[in-house]
Amino acid sequence: MERRAERLIDSNGNSKGRHPWFWVPTLYFAEGIPYVVVMTVSVIMYKRMGISNTDIALYTSWLYLPWVIKPLWSPIVDIFKTKRFWIILMQLIVGAGLGGVALTIPLPDFFKYTLAFLWLLAFSSATHDIAADGFYMLGLSEHQQAWFVGIRSTFYRLAMITGQGLLIILAGYVESHSGLPTVEVTISARPEAQSIAAIHPDSIVITASAGDLEIMTLPERLEISTSPHRKNEVDSILAFAKAWNIQNGFYTEEKKAQKQTAKSKEPSWWRRVIVANLEAFLRKHFGPEEKAARPTDWVGNVATIFFHLSNKPETGKEVVVNFGRESGDNSIGLAEGVRFVFNDRNWNKPVMAVIQLDPKLKGASAASFKARAGNIPLAWSITFFVLTGMFFLFFIYHRFILPYPATDTAAFGDKSRSVLSEFFMTFASFFKKKNIGVILTFLLLYRFAEAQLVKLASPFLLDARETGGLALATGQVGFVYGTVGIIALTLGGLLGGFVAARNGLKFWLWWMVLAINLPDAVYVYLAHALPDSFWTINLCVAIEQFGYGFGFTAYMLYMIYVSEGEHKTAHFAICTGFMALGMMLPGMFSGWLQEIIGYQNFFMWVVLATIPGFIATKFIPLDPEFGKKIK
Repeated sequence: MERRAERLIDSNGNSKGRHPWFWVPTLYFAEGIPYVVVMTVSVIMYKRMGISNTDIALYTSWLYLPWVIKPLWSPIVDIFKTKRFWIILMQLIVGAGLGGVALTIPLPDFFKYTLAFLWLLAFSSATHDIAADGFYMLGLSEHQQAWFVGIRSTFYRLAMITGQGLLIILAGYVESHSGLPTVEVTISARPEAQSIAAIHPDSIVITASAGDLEIMTLPERLEISTSPHRKNEVDSILAFAKAWNIQNGFYTEEKKAQKQTAKSKEPSWWRRVIVANLEAFLRKHFGPEEKAARPTDWVGNVATIFFHLSNKPETGKEVVVNFGRESGDNSIGLAEGVRFVFNDRNWNKPVMAVIQLDPKLKGASAASFKARAGNIPLAWSITFFVLTGMFFLFFIYHRFILPYPATDTAAFGDKSRSVLSEFFMTFASFFKKKNIGVILTFLLLYRFAEAQLVKLASPFLLDARETGGLALATGQVGFVYGTVGIIALTLGGLLGGFVAARNGLKFWLWWMVLAINLPDAVYVYLAHALPDSFWTINLCVAIEQFGYGFGFTAYMLYMIYVSEGEHKTAHFAICTGFMALGMMLPGMFSGWLQEIIGYQNFFMWVVLATIPGFIATKFIPLDPEFGKKIK
C-alpha cells in the first residue's frame, strides 16, 4: 500500500487529491483531546468520585511528566518508521487507553486503575504530539504551513471546548438523569421558631417501602431558631453526628484512611521534621480563620436532618449522595454530612446531616439544600466510552486520509551520520545558547502561579460552600470552563497573536505578563464573596481566561524565538518539556497547600506567586524586531 501511495505524491511532497483541509483540522483536534482529558477532565472526574484535593493535585500533576520528558524519546519517532505510522499507532493506543479508563471506573480500586490508563494516555498523547507536529511540516509546503497555522490552532482549541465543555456537560447530564431523584430540603431560620428536641438516630425505625429506590428525609422542611447555643453543646452534637456516620460506614474515605494509617510505616524524617512543621506553621498563621472560643461561649444554633433509603439496594451496590446548599442565605450552612455512601448494610440507618446558623444571623432567612444521588461512575464511564469510539474513528479515518509525503521517511539505516552523536549534539547545542540560565528560569517561572490555579479552579467551583467552594453542578462547570472560558481564552490568544505580529513581541511583552497574572485576583473575589449569581462566576472566569490567552501568547512566541537555529524542531520540543515541568512541579503541591490554608488564602497566595514570573521576564534576552511582520 505504501508503494502504491507513492505514485500519488506531487513534486511538493503533498498527496494529490488530499487537500490539507481533509486532515489538518482532524489531526489537531485529535491531538488536543487526550491532553485535555488527562489534564482537566480527569481532575473533575476524580473530584466527583470523592478523591481529595491533595491526591487529585499530586497524582494528576505527575501526569505532566510525559510532556516534560518527551524530548528524550522524540528522536525515536525520527529513527524508526514514519511520522504517519506513529500518528496512526498512537491514535489506536489512545483509544484503547480511553476504553481502559471507562471499564475500570466502576471498580472498587478505580483510582489506581484509571491512573494507570491515564499514564498510558499521557505517554501515547505526548508521542502523538511529536509525530503530528513533524508530519505537519513534512506534509505541507512552507506557504501552506503559514496559512494553516491558524486552522490547526483553532481546531486544537475546539478540542479544548469539547473536553472541558461538551464532555463535562455530557457527564453532568447523565449524572443528573441517572441514579436516584434529587431531594430538595428547605431550611428556614426565624427568631420565633421553637427549639427542636434532639432525636437520637437509634430511635428512628426504618422499614422498606414499596416502589422505586429513593432518598428519604426527616424532616422534609426544617425551621431553626436564630437563638444562639453554647459552644460545648454544639460541639458535642457535631462530634456525635460525625462518630455516628463513621460508625455506620457512611464515610468510606475516612475509614479507608484510618485503615491505611494503621498499616503504614513510621513517617520518614522528611515528613516528621520538614513537612509536619511546615504544615503546623501554615495552619497556625495562614489557615482558615477560626475564632478561639471557650466551651461556655455562644455559637450559631444547629439542627439535624436525617437521610436514609426507601429500601435495600442491590448487594454490593453503593449509592453516593452529595448534600449541600443550592441557593439562599450563606448564613445557613452545612456543618456535617457533605458526602455519604449508602449500601446494602446501612441503607436503613439514618445519616446525620447537621445544619448550623451563623451566630450573626438575627432575622428571618431561608436556604435551599439538595441531596443528589446521580450514578457518577456510570456518567463518567459513558463519557469515556464516547471518547473511545471517537478515537477509533480517528484511527480509521486517518489510516486512509493522511497523505504520504515523500520526505516522511525513517532515519534508521542512514549511514551518513551517527544517530547517537546527532542526538547528543542537538541537546548540547540547546544548553550552549547564550543566557540559557535566564531563559530556563523564565520557562519554569512564567506560569508558576497559573500552574497552581489551574489545578484547584475546577475543585473550587465544585466544592460545597461549607468548605469554601461555589457548589456548582458538574454540567455548570462544563459550561463555565468549556464554553465561556474557552471562548474567552481563544479570543485572548487571537488578539495576542495579532498585536505581536503588528508591533513585535517585545513591544507587548509586559502587557502580556500583566494579562496572564493580574486576572488571577478574580478568584480571590470569588472565594471571599461566594456569589450565587452564575453570570457573575462566568464573567470572572472569562476575565481570567481571556488574560491567560493573551498572556500565554508571549510564552509560545518566546519558545519559538529561543528555538531558532539549526535544530529548531528539537529545540522547540525541549522548550515544551521545560514548559510542562514548570506546570507539573507547582501543581503537585497546590492541593496540599489549599487543604491546609483554605481557598481564600490559597488564591491570595496564587496572586503573590505571580511575582517570580515578573522578575524572570525582566532579564530575558529578546530581539525588538522578533514577531513583526516582514514586508
